[in-house]
Amino acid sequence: MAADHQTDLEADLELVQAATHTAETYAQGDNHTVAAAARAKDGRIITALNVYHFTGGPCAELVVLGAAAAQGAYRLETIVAVADGGRGIVPPCGRCRQVLFDYFPDLTVLLGSTSEPRAVPIVQLLPETYVWADHQ
Repeated sequence: MAADHQTDLEADLELVQAATHTAETYAQGDNHTVAAAARAKDGRIITALNVYHFTGGPCAELVVLGAAAAQGAYRLETIVAVADGGRGIVPPCGRCRQVLFDYFPDLTVLLGSTSEPRAVPIVQLLPETYVWADHQ
């Protein structure tokens, strides 16, 4: 294996660390409590925070989609969300699962512990899902 080649676990841990750093550094107060990090196909890591609001502000996973698009990263391959206060990885909510699947049906979601994340295809998080593209 070449010295510059990352294993899947190393790449996943790097993504978890990016989300954890964002959550612990920038999630201050009740308005921002979860960070997401996504890896684009070109290797870039994009991070974002949720925007809590009593009307149902967007989750960190959805904010990271907009941040990625604003940076020209339209092809995401892996995503993870991490809560502040050392709470670790949090799975995407139902709305996020549907949106992530609609935008990136081949996306991988990291779940489990921050030290040993488990990579799961988004389609496994939404069995028998509604496929928006099929109804356009």
